Amino acid sequence: MHPVITSLQNPKIKHLIALEKPRERKKEGLFVVEGRKEITLALRGGYNIRTLFYCEDLINPDDLQALAPDPKVPLPVSREVYDRIAVRENSGGVIAVAQQKDHSLSGVRLSPNPLVLVLESVEKPGNLGAVLRTADAGGIDAVIICDPRTDFYNPNVIRSSVGCVFTTQTASASSAQTLQWLRDNNIRVYSTYLRASRPYHTVDYTLPTAIVMGTEATGLSDTWVTSDQNPIIIPMRGQIDSMNVSTAAAVVLFEALRQRGFV
Repeated sequence: MHPVITSLQNPKIKHLIALEKPRERKKEGLFVVEGRKEITLALRGGYNIRTLFYCEDLINPDDLQALAPDPKVPLPVSREVYDRIAVRENSGGVIAVAQQKDHSLSGVRLSPNPLVLVLESVEKPGNLGAVLRTADAGGIDAVIICDPRTDFYNPNVIRSSVGCVFTTQTASASSAQTLQWLRDNNIRVYSTYLRASRPYHTVDYTLPTAIVMGTEATGLSDTWVTSDQNPIIIPMRGQIDSMNVSTAAAVVLFEALRQRGFV
């Protein structure tokens, strides 16, 4: 049984806090995942839990077996320390440090008739997390982030995705690399574009398909708006010209699923 950690100056606690910074996550190849549900989904997704911090005031130590089968992994912390390292409330008294996975395109495994979502230059962690929830709900093959401005392991991505960052295949690459990968895999591209004229519901998503979306602020780069990328638009009746990217993703993805007979 490990002694209870009572100081924020403990090296393991200082290391965990440092992982809040993207630079440290990238350098260490580690990230923080908070909450019983999220840690369970990470384990199911094949992630390696390196350390598990828990607060005995909030979780029964007997419940840790499912989250950390290795008895050397769980480390007890005081309530004061836990309240400092926890990002959100009601996380169930557990916080883990886990090993990141490789997110190269070569690691993506596609079904015979894939449906893929591509996001370009997404920068708001909450938007990425919400899109990952939509991807999980639709059971799509993968989410690919092109030229990202946030990372999959940002705590706000994990929180807003309610752990769905661990349930869907994810990859990161440049737009040019992603477009070539889609072509190599014979996946048809449909790019949502504000100046497109073809409504999203009039195209055929029943073949291998990638739906591409940009940010609300800048839209898609020129890589994705040529005629070869089949520009489509979600018609809108209001006075603004864009939706939140997670909402737009849900609209188009579930039309694709409807055509495929899944909804």
